[in-house]
Amino acid sequence: MSRALAAIAAALAVALAVAYATVAPAAAGPPGTLKLATWNLEWLLTPATFSALKGNCSRNDAERRAAQRQLPCDVAAHLERSAVDISAMARYARALDADVVALQEVDGPAAARQLFAGYEFCFTGSRALQNTGFAIRRGVPFRCGPDLMALSLGDSVRRGASLILYPGTRHEIRLLGVHLKSGCARQRLDEGPEACRRLARQVPVLEDWIDAAARAGAWYGVLGDFNRNLLAERGAARAANGAQRNVWAELDDGEPRGATLINVAAGEPFRNCVSGQNHSGYIDQIILGEKLATRLVPRSFERLTWTAQDAARFKLSDHCPLAIRLRIPPPD
Repeated sequence: MSRALAAIAAALAVALAVAYATVAPAAAGPPGTLKLATWNLEWLLTPATFSALKGNCSRNDAERRAAQRQLPCDVAAHLERSAVDISAMARYARALDADVVALQEVDGPAAARQLFAGYEFCFTGSRALQNTGFAIRRGVPFRCGPDLMALSLGDSVRRGASLILYPGTRHEIRLLGVHLKSGCARQRLDEGPEACRRLARQVPVLEDWIDAAARAGAWYGVLGDFNRNLLAERGAARAANGAQRNVWAELDDGEPRGATLINVAAGEPFRNCVSGQNHSGYIDQIILGEKLATRLVPRSFERLTWTAQDAARFKLSDHCPLAIRLRIPPPD
């Protein structure tokens, strides 16, 4: 086949894939609202970056953390995305149609821009391939905040990404995007594997951020991949010996004033991204401080899932978005 014919065939394949991947657009929200979402994009890189790195993959987590710009070998072997896959993911991003999206497992703005046209970005500054960050629709006033370095435990896991919406106004909103340590979705922190102990070290950092926002009287929220089914936790925050036991009870302790938290998924039915996944609860979370929760639009909780056909045909993500709407007061 000639190069010209090959190019035409490739373009036609992409066009057909985009049409095949079409999903219903999100319903328009009420005026004066802001749609807030979180989405883990599972090792989202540009195709050029992925191609350059896949030949030097690592089977060792410690070695990969030291080298920073390395893919795990299983990811290198099975998750290389084509233009067709990226087009399908971008179509879901358009269907989500959120104003602000907390993002996880993304190699910075260049990778995120493949899905989010018309957005600006704030990302953590780690050289690692998995950064946390935000996509902000152009026109929404914002300022990128500093990385929450302490959450990364010395850059051995992901940093926290901070964002300020409507900065300098009386309606300013502080957001923290997180991707906490994996491997401890349900176990007690003081009895589970090493991953649970590392997650336990992240909890006081997160609580300090929440408490500081509450003391400042801020409108605030924390959202992202907690790698933890907070709604399934039972019992006290700590064991009798003082060891950290649970995450939610520690964070939602009501101290100081303004630190009472609302998990927007509470009372909502759980839906897997696609039929056949074996997850039983949400590990992606949107948590609002009590003050910001007064702006939550009732019945606005949304879970955007994949069609079975798209999940089978395209390399999407093993997570799918959660979203809510907040009422936004008129400008000052």
